[in-house]
Amino acid sequence: MKIVSRNEELLRDALSRIPQSSSRTSLSSSNNKLIRFEDISAAAFKIQCGVQKTPCMYSRLSKQYGMDIYLKKEFLQYTGSVKERGVLYLLTSLPQDQQRKGVIVASDSNFSMAVAYHASELRIPVFVIMSTSTSPARVKMCREYGAMVISYGTTAKDSQTHARRLAQENGYLYLEEEDSAVYLSGLGTVGLEVYEQVPKLDAVIFPAGGHCGLLAGSAAALKHLNPHISVIGVESESFPVLQQSLKAGHPIEDQACSNHHFYGDVSGLCFGSNSLQLTGKLVDKVVAVREEDILVSMLRLLEYERATVDAEGAIGLAALVAGKLPELKGKRVAVVICSGNLELHLLQQCIARALTLDNRVCRFSLVLSDSPGDVSKLLEILAREEARVLDIKQERTFVTSELFTVEVTCTVETRDKIHTAQLRNALLERYPTAAWTER
Repeated sequence: MKIVSRNEELLRDALSRIPQSSSRTSLSSSNNKLIRFEDISAAAFKIQCGVQKTPCMYSRLSKQYGMDIYLKKEFLQYTGSVKERGVLYLLTSLPQDQQRKGVIVASDSNFSMAVAYHASELRIPVFVIMSTSTSPARVKMCREYGAMVISYGTTAKDSQTHARRLAQENGYLYLEEEDSAVYLSGLGTVGLEVYEQVPKLDAVIFPAGGHCGLLAGSAAALKHLNPHISVIGVESESFPVLQQSLKAGHPIEDQACSNHHFYGDVSGLCFGSNSLQLTGKLVDKVVAVREEDILVSMLRLLEYERATVDAEGAIGLAALVAGKLPELKGKRVAVVICSGNLELHLLQQCIARALTLDNRVCRFSLVLSDSPGDVSKLLEILAREEARVLDIKQERTFVTSELFTVEVTCTVETRDKIHTAQLRNALLERYPTAAWTER
């Protein structure tokens, strides 16, 4: 791999104001040292046999958005998340006596799933404490990875308190996702791989939010190799944790965040000064996108890449979908698709909502005379306009118009926004009182 430049001085300046002591109890303070390019290279060598070197492939979405888009498919990792990189390097860096005693985590996050799998593979005893509100599918998956799963408490805080108590009583190492140099170095290996896989890169887009370790670690690698590559972070407009933390100059602790599983780490609290300082110094831009843009991005990835990803995985592409980065037109851009752990009960809801937002599913109501053939004529118009009928309902009893009429409500699928407009015009020409349900 050709090294273009060396930026240890830049990294050292980024972390110069970080205090040496840490309130975290899970890792020793020796892990809060300066993150160097050599650390990331060492991590890449050490984890190369334990994680996938995921493809970074040219996307068919490139023509649609006017740039060369390459998708780094980290959702293809065994547990469906990029967190495996940091977790594996973290676990292999533990002292052997601690590996014999075991580790314990307390959440149903991607981090916990990665710990469960890789600790089991390394023959490290691993315990996962989950609240009773955790979905059965997550509990089952974690057990299949090889962890001892214990359900405790009704909230995440209850589970964390219980895990800390068990760790203290039994000598386990309590792990929670943080921004130690070891963990950031493991995550930073994504930047190394992207640089190697896509020549002449202009920009790389990462998910951000409160858990910005992937963004910070990869920025350290990319800026060392080529400081001219733009590194961009994307977070949710509803939870601009990173932007607010950067503005304040310290991690925001009281940010109101959502517990909805759709958002995952996108809405998490900012968890460390190391990541924040690196992000402020090395990342060129942080943008925020709407929930609607994330849903449409998930739809694009499903259709064009056959990739089922969650909000964290889709948020990077959402910045391009929303037109937030016009300066990248005509450029060569890599987007990191970091997570594919969308719960099944959310999948159908997300797709249905995204199709509506993309103007490809619409609903209208109109009143017809209750006589033979009128509904058939409506269906003929829909067939002529090449609209696919998804659902049709007829209401006779509670119609407020004149007697002997029927209110027909149709849900139809169209090709795109233009096709929807053509259908609407054709229906209004025949049925001037037709009412469309706004999305």
